[in-house]
Amino acid sequence: MTSKRFDVCIVLNYYTPYMSGLTETARVVAEGLAAKGWRVAVVCTSHEIGLSSPLPRYEVMGGVHVFRAPVLFKIGRGPISPGFIPLVRRIARRSKAMHLHLPMLEAGPIAKLAPDIPILSTYHIDLWLAPSLTSSLQIAAVNHSARVAIREGDHVVVNSDDQAHHSLLWDDIAKGAWSSIPAPCLDPRGGEPVMRDGAGHHVGFLGRIVPDKGIEFLIRAFLRTAQPDDRLLLGGEYETVAGGSNIDALRAIVNGDPRVRFLGALERDQTRDFYASIDTFALTSVAESFGIVQAEAMMCSLPVVGSDLPGGRVPLVQTGFGVLTEPGDVDAIADALVQLRDFPEPEKHRLARLAQDLYGAEGCVNRYADLISGLIDARAARQTPARPQPAHSGT
Repeated sequence: MTSKRFDVCIVLNYYTPYMSGLTETARVVAEGLAAKGWRVAVVCTSHEIGLSSPLPRYEVMGGVHVFRAPVLFKIGRGPISPGFIPLVRRIARRSKAMHLHLPMLEAGPIAKLAPDIPILSTYHIDLWLAPSLTSSLQIAAVNHSARVAIREGDHVVVNSDDQAHHSLLWDDIAKGAWSSIPAPCLDPRGGEPVMRDGAGHHVGFLGRIVPDKGIEFLIRAFLRTAQPDDRLLLGGEYETVAGGSNIDALRAIVNGDPRVRFLGALERDQTRDFYASIDTFALTSVAESFGIVQAEAMMCSLPVVGSDLPGGRVPLVQTGFGVLTEPGDVDAIADALVQLRDFPEPEKHRLARLAQDLYGAEGCVNRYADLISGLIDARAARQTPARPQPAHSGT
């Protein structure tokens, strides 16, 4: 498999079928480039799905060649894989460019040891970990590695200027070439409201069931304001998420209230039905760099309760399609849920069209294609020896 040549080698820890905003961005860009005729490789680590066997070491998914290194164990969210960096180097040697997705502990060594090809880094978010005895050390190590990768690379992409300027790594990003490209959002319209349960107001969340999504604050706010027929639908993976889920703590808060339902992981077709089944979307995270799901909800004509976080607030600031709240403020989230019940219908449709124009996947993929092509061309121009000039003969 490794004898193949590639236009770009995309590197990240977790790739599909793992589900996260970072993974989805990498997948949509990778498959979008492949659909344009690019030869695309993804190098990632393997991980187990539930109790099944590890994923294949090599497979082709969506036109993308996916190479996985086995994992010995994990520290928090971080997979420990001695074969990962050597596998990246092997595929990178056969590639014209490398695209790193950060934060990633191995990013610095990978960039240092990379062959002489351009390196693009997409810096998604400052790492957030729930407080623990080792979390500050883990964050410091990952941040240092990201700084090295950014310094060694040719260009950095962020989701927004807002995210970049408020990042802990802004000084490093600002020293080099960088640009902002919103995370790609696939068209989520066209579903059926099969998850509705009665005529009450339905609020929905979609994402990993983990502490940084602030779901506990959403549940408490919903229960504070919900009428008997209202429902809160919580979709997302909680069995295999890196770092572990807080599902047990959330179920304790729900305390058996039948108005709150955990839907589990949803496939793409199911997410269309999910959006079609709710009236308001909520993403009350305590750490968020963009929030693909909130932009997708807007594209489905759904107002959003969001968190006033750098980067994460951008879709709401740009569209005005909902209400921003302070992270963890249950009272503010509750007030927003009540307020958005009466969002004007004509405005919903107008702002949905705006969100579709701003965040559609095709524009994102095109910008990445242009950027990577430009980096490859610039590197080739620098490496081409200057043509000797003919000696000037005087008269």
